[in-house]
Amino acid sequence: MTRRTPPRPVDVEQLFPEVAPLRRQTVRLHPRAGRPSWRDSSVGGPLLWPDREPWPLCPEHRGSPMAPIVQLYVADALGVVEFPPACDLLQVLWCPRAHDGRWVLPEVRWRAAGAVGTVREAPPLPAGTPYGHVPKPCVVHPELIAEYPSWDLPYPLWDALEPRFAQVEAETGWDYQYHLSTAPGTKLGGYPGWGQDPQWPDCSGCGKPMDHLLTVASSEADSAWTPFEDEGVRCESADLMLGDMGGIYLFECRSCPGRPVKDRFGS
Repeated sequence: MTRRTPPRPVDVEQLFPEVAPLRRQTVRLHPRAGRPSWRDSSVGGPLLWPDREPWPLCPEHRGSPMAPIVQLYVADALGVVEFPPACDLLQVLWCPRAHDGRWVLPEVRWRAAGAVGTVREAPPLPAGTPYGHVPKPCVVHPELIAEYPSWDLPYPLWDALEPRFAQVEAETGWDYQYHLSTAPGTKLGGYPGWGQDPQWPDCSGCGKPMDHLLTVASSEADSAWTPFEDEGVRCESADLMLGDMGGIYLFECRSCPGRPVKDRFGS
């Protein structure tokens, strides 16, 4: 089943033309409980992992295997993120156990699906894995939508637009930040689903700001962004609980060799 996000209830660019140049495309993944295989894009599903390649282990918890979080084939990226040459598969894992000052420890792999050969099964996770740090297996329903900056809106522009934001909310009940700008939930590209002030990282190699790769969110529940197909329906999702219903944001540098990755957490 496809998932279709309702159009914004008002014309954002007509009301606030200043944000039009800041529009970005994002792919909402809409994870829903299911039985994906390694042939599928998924959240929390099995990975197409080569048997000849060791399974990643947490460098802080020796011998503790990382958990599959997201697998995405290039067709389901809908052109939002450019994959490295000869690669058609993105895989994200993380160690779900507690770390010094971090919620999870992520690992990002790009690979060519056709070169995998025999597939390795994921090892079992250790006992005591915190609840809500590993997603239940979910199929995904990729959907391309446009979004606008929320917490990432530059302060001078926010100050200039705030009176109009307030006027539109008073007249329609729609709040720019929560209803009209940045889509909630697990998504590829676009703007991070910040719940507070942005924490964009710089690349340690070149010093440039990194690009948002992926938001893995505890939930996408928000009545203004509920897909048509889910209205009035109780949907089983990935059952994540990252902090106080927060999210993990992954960033990458597309200029440096190996596309180094950094992560941030937000609640």
